[in-house]
Amino acid sequence: MEPAKAKALIEAVLFLYEEPVKLHHLSKVIPLPREQINDLIQELKAEFDRSERGLRILEVAGGYQMGTHPELAPYLEKLFGDDTTGNLSAASMETLAIIAYRQPVIRMEIESIRGVKCEHVLDNLLRRKLIRVSGRKQAPGRPLIYSTTPEFLKYFGLKDLSELPPLNEQDFSPP
Repeated sequence: MEPAKAKALIEAVLFLYEEPVKLHHLSKVIPLPREQINDLIQELKAEFDRSERGLRILEVAGGYQMGTHPELAPYLEKLFGDDTTGNLSAASMETLAIIAYRQPVIRMEIESIRGVKCEHVLDNLLRRKLIRVSGRKQAPGRPLIYSTTPEFLKYFGLKDLSELPPLNEQDFSPP
């Protein structure tokens, strides 16, 4: 397959697919080596960035996805409503940060760090699929263990957890 056609196919797949598309999935429909497909994605990404289009190619949750430029959000919110941003409360952000940096973590550990109960916040984050129950701790009461999800990575535009900004351990010490 010629590179121009392969780039057009990549663009179409990323446009149509709602979830991040992993390189190995693209290699099933594009008869080129994965390295070459990745190079074409990077070229396409650069073309989108140079042309100042409303769309761009994002590398999130271990795959590639098409999304809008953040500076367009205020205009898009007028059409689609405030729900498109999915703003999180301060309590949700604090809880999510604790889970992201300390995972796997149980509710008691989160509450110890925050200094307040967080059952309702955890329910909200579970409903939004930003966190998941990843098991039960082998301890009295067998408490639920929480960790982040691929939706978390998508929400924050991260490739993986290694892209989280570094924090001092004192940021998570109990009050």
